[in-house]
Amino acid sequence: MTPHAAGAPVSLVRDAYAARADEYTAHLGSLDAAHPSDRALVAAWADGIEGPVLDAGCGPGHWTALLASRGLDARGVDLVPAFVANARAAHPGIPFAVGDLDALDAADGELGGALAWYSLIHHAPARIGVPLRELARVIRPGGRLLVGAFSGTVTEPFDHAVTRAWRWAPEELAAAVVDAGFEVVEVHTRTGPGQRPHLALTARAWPRPAPRLAG
Repeated sequence: MTPHAAGAPVSLVRDAYAARADEYTAHLGSLDAAHPSDRALVAAWADGIEGPVLDAGCGPGHWTALLASRGLDARGVDLVPAFVANARAAHPGIPFAVGDLDALDAADGELGGALAWYSLIHHAPARIGVPLRELARVIRPGGRLLVGAFSGTVTEPFDHAVTRAWRWAPEELAAAVVDAGFEVVEVHTRTGPGQRPHLALTARAWPRPAPRLAG
């Protein structure tokens, strides 16, 4: 397996963001820095959720705060301890924890939904099924998923400002989401001057098959 296929090690991604956590928080850790259409999309998506919601890869916690402002029982998890510390300081009263999206600390079917806003961009195509299957495990049948990512005409790696990331052809990210156990509901794309093309995908969790009885 090539390095591009394998993706960056979790520790490399964690350490790269940890080194720039304060800078990232100062420049991007506010909803004011988000595109208006993204704020509207996340808010509308949140209004359709019933039950607890997880901001998976919450960074400085601003999207978690938006989910909580919609009346949801929201919590955030991130790989980078400095992000979690910043989120707790900026948004007291909302629970944040350090955690790995590849192995979520949540029970099967515990959540009504999960937001993965640009938190899967460092997972290569050969690996993105791992966190997506974890999200399918913890979201109850009929629960909702919203993924934000970089878009491209082909799925390929690029040199992100922090560490290597991936841009996704929309149909290929949709296929990965379906393979993990979701039904894709909507796919949104956006381009603008001076911005990388953006992709947002909403999905619904399928019911998990019942275990077979021994006999």
